[in-house]
Amino acid sequence: MAIQLMLACVSIGLMLLSASGAQSVSSLAVLTFMGGVGAALMGPTWQAIVPELVPRKDLRNAVALNSLGVNISRAIGPAIGGLLLSSLGAAFTYGIDVLTYLFVVAALLGWRRPEQPRDELSEHFAGAFRAGVRYAKASRELQTVLFRAFLFFMLSSAVWALLPLVARELLNGGSSLYGALLGAVGVGAIGGAILLPRLRTQLDADGMLLFSALATAAVMALLASSPPQWLALCVLLFLGVAWIAALTTLNGVTQSILPNWVRGRSLAVYLTVFNGAMTIGSLGWGLVAQRSSIAMALLLGATCLVLTGLLAHRVRLPAGEADLLPSGHWPEPPTASSPDVERGPVLVIIEYTVDPKDRAGMLDALSKLSAERRKDGAYAWGVMEDAADPSVMIEWFMLESWGEHLRQHHRVSRADAEIQAEALGLHVGEAGPVVRHLLALGQARDTPSKR
Repeated sequence: MAIQLMLACVSIGLMLLSASGAQSVSSLAVLTFMGGVGAALMGPTWQAIVPELVPRKDLRNAVALNSLGVNISRAIGPAIGGLLLSSLGAAFTYGIDVLTYLFVVAALLGWRRPEQPRDELSEHFAGAFRAGVRYAKASRELQTVLFRAFLFFMLSSAVWALLPLVARELLNGGSSLYGALLGAVGVGAIGGAILLPRLRTQLDADGMLLFSALATAAVMALLASSPPQWLALCVLLFLGVAWIAALTTLNGVTQSILPNWVRGRSLAVYLTVFNGAMTIGSLGWGLVAQRSSIAMALLLGATCLVLTGLLAHRVRLPAGEADLLPSGHWPEPPTASSPDVERGPVLVIIEYTVDPKDRAGMLDALSKLSAERRKDGAYAWGVMEDAADPSVMIEWFMLESWGEHLRQHHRVSRADAEIQAEALGLHVGEAGPVVRHLLALGQARDTPSKR
């Protein structure tokens, strides 16, 4: 609600400056920048709400519906804004925008979120930020989604960055035509939303993204040929279908591979990549258009989108079928007293006894655990063997603090438990592996925050 009120204030500023005739390039740039900050803060917050509103079995559909609503609004909003701007002026248009934020605040006031009990393990901002970055660095699945998203959005940004110039230079229109073109994209997005369930029965996530890339490239190539205005409007219907298919596919996959504890932070990383790719692409395609022509930039973007779409199709998107609910199978660590949650770093040592013939299998199982330990909070991990007894293998990992290790106990998922079971199955002996928790003393503290 605070973010919505901040954005409303930005629109109020734009409205007053436009009404008084005091609007300038500098004030417009500053207020637009503030609006972008608000949108960046709102994106992951809004998307992270979704799992709290529906049961887990409906999460995938709810994510798709939420993404659909956001992106249809993104397509229709500028179209409505363009029509209002051309007919009623900038000040009135910004005034209408202020009212939209009040509607969202009213909706949030109507949502009765259950009270969350205070948790002594609640993260501070700096620690939470580092944990989110560590998760993104350790998650191969998230990195795959980010790679595919960056390529698609950077190349497809050409059509969005150049569309105002297409409307004016290639289609000989003005702001009303530009608004109509965006409206056609919005109508296409609605049609695409209706078609998505049927498309998903024929195409998996990778197929949907390839379809989106090829369809977007075809639209860019057709726009480069300076078609009649009516044909351009029809063509942009297909852009709406392709765009909503790509956005819902990438967003849905991202949501499905994230555990709840890091969902907001990882979605922020995803949205940063999305906006960064669009920004870099827009600047690049604008420069290409300036150095050559609008048509050449569109054709080059379409060609690159086809080629990278076909090549990136080999880098498969994750299925997102792992059970990421907390397993709760780790027992509470034994302690002589109750350590301060801020004390650290913490070294956890797990001692396995392994039959010589199973050494390769154990090393493979432990290598799978490496990413899981890092995703759940460890900043260092390794495997050693006892020089006097090679059958003894030591897995170790380090965490910033005792509190971070306790959080790790709550973060371990059922999918993690299955990977750990593979390593435990290769341990020899009736008793389980010996686990030790070592705390730094005095000046020995050396965590990533101090480096």
